[in-house]
Amino acid sequence: MKNLLILITAFIALGCSSTSNQESESQSLATQVELKTTKGTIILELSDKTPLHKENFIKIVNEGWLDSMLFHRVLEGFVVQAGQYDSLKMAGMDSATMESMDYRVPAEFDTSLFHKRGALGAARTGNPERASSSLSFYFVQRGPRKDSLIDTDEKRINSWLKDNYFVNSPENKNWKDSLLALEAAEEWEGFYALSDTISKMAQTLELEPYAIPEHQRDVYRTLGGTPHLDQNYTVFGEVIQGMNVVDSIAAVEVNAAGLPDQNVYILSARILE
Repeated sequence: MKNLLILITAFIALGCSSTSNQESESQSLATQVELKTTKGTIILELSDKTPLHKENFIKIVNEGWLDSMLFHRVLEGFVVQAGQYDSLKMAGMDSATMESMDYRVPAEFDTSLFHKRGALGAARTGNPERASSSLSFYFVQRGPRKDSLIDTDEKRINSWLKDNYFVNSPENKNWKDSLLALEAAEEWEGFYALSDTISKMAQTLELEPYAIPEHQRDVYRTLGGTPHLDQNYTVFGEVIQGMNVVDSIAAVEVNAAGLPDQNVYILSARILE
């Protein structure tokens, strides 16, 4: 009996060790990306919960799209953004090459991925599908958030969710088609005017409201972040090293549009083995 107990204990220990090793191996296999910038090095980890964004980011890194890319929108206390489509012209790429990147990545929302400080998010236009830019991404740089402001952010999340539900409802297809037509024609004045009209109608909807989970609220209170972007912009990773570099980029002098007075570049990007 004693020998049997020893044998069972040994199997349990072996099982625990195997599980621990598997978890450790799984963690070590997480895809990490090194961005060398003119302000220092940033290490990112891509999420497996957003496979389309992960695959796309690996693609643009391996194909060299981010090398010599500008940080074109720097808003201290909010986000630091790179990957503007037009900035590729500065790298001397021809129009055909640029057009090959003129696509979108379908939205991927996971409630466990949120806009805490250091989150890696995908920028996008106001397209009804909330699909992401193929190139443009941002780091959340904002610090701690007060409860009253988190409450305001939660209301903003729900307002945008109503907009999305309304415009994508089958009975509102005509509204969506009109919006898409204006976007395709790049008639931005009409696009934003129609978007405002749709939003006003959408706010009359009664939907089950989204509530920011308490553990995420606690992160926003202590670490910081941009809660109002949750469930509307895709988070697909996070900064695991180099937030001091992100902060140094955020601190540069910028013009009214957020473009740094002195260019800040991603010098090179590579997938870490």
